[in-house]
Amino acid sequence: MELEEIKKKIKEVSEKAEKQLGEIGEEEPEKLERWKVEYLGRKGEINNLFALLPHLASEERKEAGMLINNLKNSLTNVYEERKYTTVKKEKSKVNLSFPGKTPVTGSFHPITLISREISTIFTKMGFGIVTGPEIETDYYNFDALNIPAEHPSKDVWDTFYLSEKEKVLLRTHTSPVQIRVMEKIRPPFRVIAIGKCFRRDDIDATHSPVFHQIEGLMVDKGINFSHLKGVLTYFITEMFGKDVKVKFTPSFFPFTEPSAEVSMSCNICKGKGCPTCHNTGYIEILGCGMVHPQVFRNVGYDTDEFTGFAFGMGIERLAIIKFGITDIRYFFQNDLRVIKQFS
Repeated sequence: MELEEIKKKIKEVSEKAEKQLGEIGEEEPEKLERWKVEYLGRKGEINNLFALLPHLASEERKEAGMLINNLKNSLTNVYEERKYTTVKKEKSKVNLSFPGKTPVTGSFHPITLISREISTIFTKMGFGIVTGPEIETDYYNFDALNIPAEHPSKDVWDTFYLSEKEKVLLRTHTSPVQIRVMEKIRPPFRVIAIGKCFRRDDIDATHSPVFHQIEGLMVDKGINFSHLKGVLTYFITEMFGKDVKVKFTPSFFPFTEPSAEVSMSCNICKGKGCPTCHNTGYIEILGCGMVHPQVFRNVGYDTDEFTGFAFGMGIERLAIIKFGITDIRYFFQNDLRVIKQFS
């Protein structure tokens, strides 16, 4: 084969490719891709031309190879330009006046919402947030909190013991976190602990074997019950509104002395009395008190130097009051009809 014959074939391929490309519209990207395969593909016309080079004399191969390479580069550049134009044209088909598709978004669980709101209110008052293990020892869950062996909460029917022999259990409250904090740091400090708790309660509208608590502790020199009342009154009014009335009623807890139950005016009847509040006008929401001196002695605090207060409340109870939920089981049934209401 002579050089002139290859030049003729190169010219034919160039003219044929140019003609076919001119027949491809801007809205026909599929045809453009087929054109690329026909001329620039592994078995395309350009590679067929390169296959002819071995049939030339050695002094003619260089010139012929340069001509084929020039054609290849030219067709490649034309393809890239037309591809960009064709794709842009194809994208322009989208009618931007049509409404978009709303993406599916998740929502926060009401327990998460209440926990975050609680944390926000207390952090504004300078409280830090701490955590503790959900699997506890009998010492931290009971003994260190001044709860004697005969206390009803230690009954096997009320407590999930993982190993009664080794005295390991699922914690029944978040109060053990108090002991762990006091063992590690010295006063002054103020902290809250939020987490799951476990008790052998039958499942009904107001009880669950798994629930969430928030525990608060403040220790310093000169802390008294007035500080406790101020902190909790501020928290309740921030959570439920400035018009809510707060009432402290004497009570008993082994780890506080004196102790009190805290109630707020019923948000259903506004304190007038209704079935929700048993016609008392108030709803009990938490327990509190001054830390018992024995608890301080258990962690090595000087009871003549330091005093403090503690409080605890159920997060589900707060959520029920806040959102008007009528059954605690709704929190754990994974019913999206309930959860989506809080998105």
